[in-house]
Amino acid sequence: MALVTSGPGATNSVTGLTDALMDSIPIVVLTGQVPTFMIGSDAFQEADTVGITRPCTKHNWLVKDTDRLAQTLHEAFHVARSGRPGPVLVDIPKDVQFATGTYVGPTDHRPRYNPRRSPDLAAIAALVEMMETAERPVFYTGGGVINSGPEASRLLRELVDATGFPVTSTLMGLGAYPASGRNWLGMLGMHGLYEANMAMHGCDLMIAVGARFDDRITGRIDAFSPGSRKAHIDIDPSSINKVIRVDVPIVADVAEALRAILDLWTARGRQVNREGLGRWHARIAEWRARDCLAYRPSSTTIKPQYALQRLDALTRGMDRYICTEVGQHQMWAAQFLTFEEPNRWMTSGGLGTMGYGFPASIGVQLAHPDSLVINVAGEASWLMNMQEMGTAVQYRLPVKQFILNNERLGMVRQWQQLLHGERYSHSWSEALPDFVKLAEAFGAKGILCRDPADLDDAIMEMIRHPGPVIFDCVVEKHENCFPMIPSGKPHNEMLLGEASTEGAIRADGAVLV
Repeated sequence: MALVTSGPGATNSVTGLTDALMDSIPIVVLTGQVPTFMIGSDAFQEADTVGITRPCTKHNWLVKDTDRLAQTLHEAFHVARSGRPGPVLVDIPKDVQFATGTYVGPTDHRPRYNPRRSPDLAAIAALVEMMETAERPVFYTGGGVINSGPEASRLLRELVDATGFPVTSTLMGLGAYPASGRNWLGMLGMHGLYEANMAMHGCDLMIAVGARFDDRITGRIDAFSPGSRKAHIDIDPSSINKVIRVDVPIVADVAEALRAILDLWTARGRQVNREGLGRWHARIAEWRARDCLAYRPSSTTIKPQYALQRLDALTRGMDRYICTEVGQHQMWAAQFLTFEEPNRWMTSGGLGTMGYGFPASIGVQLAHPDSLVINVAGEASWLMNMQEMGTAVQYRLPVKQFILNNERLGMVRQWQQLLHGERYSHSWSEALPDFVKLAEAFGAKGILCRDPADLDDAIMEMIRHPGPVIFDCVVEKHENCFPMIPSGKPHNEMLLGEASTEGAIRADGAVLV
């Protein structure tokens, strides 16, 4: 829940509300408002908060009657958490805040919003029949699995392991199926793994579970997974058939749908096309052998991929939570950090909001005070909310800021290089602060690392320090993030780094596949 003042407090919340709406995050925002008798008079710090936030909330309310405030608040929390989760806002005028009204308890309130949770059993039966005959199936999972709760992740793991079907995930779904699982393909999409994208392109049955077919996943719509049959499980009916037409739509809570699939599939004898599935896994193994995340190591400069590989290796098995800012570092984190459980990965997916990671990491550390919380950041994105270092120090939060400092707006520079004819504009950072001195100015610890040989010791120093840390990891300035599906291209037209096997190398160092 967030509490903000009227006017600028409300308008400043719009980015957070939109971010939460796109990533299905339940948030209740209470905004101040001028007194009811002044609404519409352009009073000091007045804004049409309900009008401004209507497109970026699941629902919002303006409460003009104090007696209705309690009921509205109960409704707000119910709407935010039910169905597809999302942000809601309650605008409360000053005179309503000061008045005394009648309290209505949650047991006296019957919510009007009741989304469908149970699946249509005929649709479940149709999907199970398709699963029994499919030769090249794939589970395409998203953040809806995690939002459904831990039972959904457990059922997904059980179904994937029992069927032997390969499974991939969106950025927001990482951790729903363990990275160590034998059927795991890795993340898919614009910067997803080669084997995951090729499996999505070449499958004959795609089972979308709690995912919404956004453009970073589909690439070119008319070339997306041609010839495959598609099923889509989602609690939000507006997400189904919005972007991609599917053969079997299933409107339901993910956990309830997966349970129904498991029950029926078990009752029918757990049949799969083993011969076809064997050939499919052999083909996927060929794609995996391309080693799409390969990069050329350096003994003198820290490569960002290496920094994240070492961070993952040195923290694996710890009670670890990872947040990110937005940019190249976010994609490298998704590629090189491993997640075995849901809700261990917090990032801005749909909106791509720079400045998200630092305040998110503070919230995670408050919720898990004894855990290791690391925000993987780029220097430009981290500076957008650098003032929150004061919050971390004030509340004695041992959150770690792991900055991959390439002195560039890395993703912008990469696109300018690969897609815009190397016409560089405003993607260089030429006036950065000394992050160690900045940390010390806030009363925190600063660590600077430039040499790959010093990296492990520096990371362990960061982990062991009992308070907040800014880790300035100076990395290669012009490293590109591969694989990459260029905008408007299908899944099977990816660019790989030159260290990956096969393919023709372009002048800019990318491998055409």
